[in-house]
Amino acid sequence: MLPFYDHATDAFTDEELNRPEQYCDGLPLTKGAFNNQLPGGQSDNAIRSTQTAAIQGMPDIRWFFERLIGVVRTFNDRSYHFDLRGLFEAPQFLVYRDSEGGHYDWHLDRGREAPRKLSLTIQLTDPSRYEGCELEFNVGTQIISTPKGRGVVVAFPSYMVHRVTPITSGVRKAIVVWVTGPEFK
Repeated sequence: MLPFYDHATDAFTDEELNRPEQYCDGLPLTKGAFNNQLPGGQSDNAIRSTQTAAIQGMPDIRWFFERLIGVVRTFNDRSYHFDLRGLFEAPQFLVYRDSEGGHYDWHLDRGREAPRKLSLTIQLTDPSRYEGCELEFNVGTQIISTPKGRGVVVAFPSYMVHRVTPITSGVRKAIVVWVTGPEFK
């Protein structure tokens, strides 16, 4: 049985996270979209309230993503053994704010084009700077929370049902990456 998630606390140092965070802080943010039909006329905000930016054309932080490929390989070799093909979607910078009721309710990470196989979240914010905003998995009758900490990288199969609980104070920033591959058979 595959693990629900895997994580690393030492993939990036605090200093190494400063450059991508500063780069991302300069990107124009837009409201995070929810790409599925909503039952009963629910608004997007009922499902997702976050600000996002696609991370494209990143020569200043190319080293970060080259290193991230190594992190992906480590997770995949250790825990998943998926047939992975690469990062075909731009990584996403996410900002959850208490003033906006930041959250992302239960969902799967489905791709629009190439199938997403492995999802990764890189936490940029020290947990002492916010409350709530837990990354959780729904596993049958159990809800499992992941470790928190600046630089913690959490990897999980993209088909896992997960959410980010509402942030109750502060601001949380993260980078999300999806690794694609052929459909599961």
